[in-house]
Amino acid sequence: MVVEQLKRVMTKYRSILALVLAFVAVFFIGFSRPVWAKTKAKTPTYTSEQIAEIQAYASDVAAMRDRMSELQALIQKEDWTFVRNFIHGPLGELRFKMSSVARDLLPDAQKQARQVATDVFNNLVGIDRAAEQSDYKLAVRNYGLAIQNLDQFFTLIPKA
Repeated sequence: MVVEQLKRVMTKYRSILALVLAFVAVFFIGFSRPVWAKTKAKTPTYTSEQIAEIQAYASDVAAMRDRMSELQALIQKEDWTFVRNFIHGPLGELRFKMSSVARDLLPDAQKQARQVATDVFNNLVGIDRAAEQSDYKLAVRNYGLAIQNLDQFFTLIPKA
């Protein structure tokens, strides 16, 4: 009889002990961080192939940047027809090429590069409107902003 009572008591304690151990296990598993989560996240970087590709696209943008002095000369001469032709001709693909470079950049730089590309495009539109209205001051102002924005764009491009 004593043995039977002891068995019943032990069965109850085993159930309670199993419940307590299960709770402790769930608590530790649920609220502890796994080892892989403790390692610092690596910041994304460029591979050498990505840098080479970005710089290849950027060289096209740099060539167009170098031609901006021709646009400046046309603005200074107030040759509005050729200003508009130059914007739509040789500089016509500038936004597309800048977007191609931006697409390959890291996410933070990508967002900035897209904004700068949009700003350069808006500056060229401003020069075009100024040429349409024969407004020298507006053309010069937008030209200066376009140069500043292009230079800012090149600061976002990774170096080899």
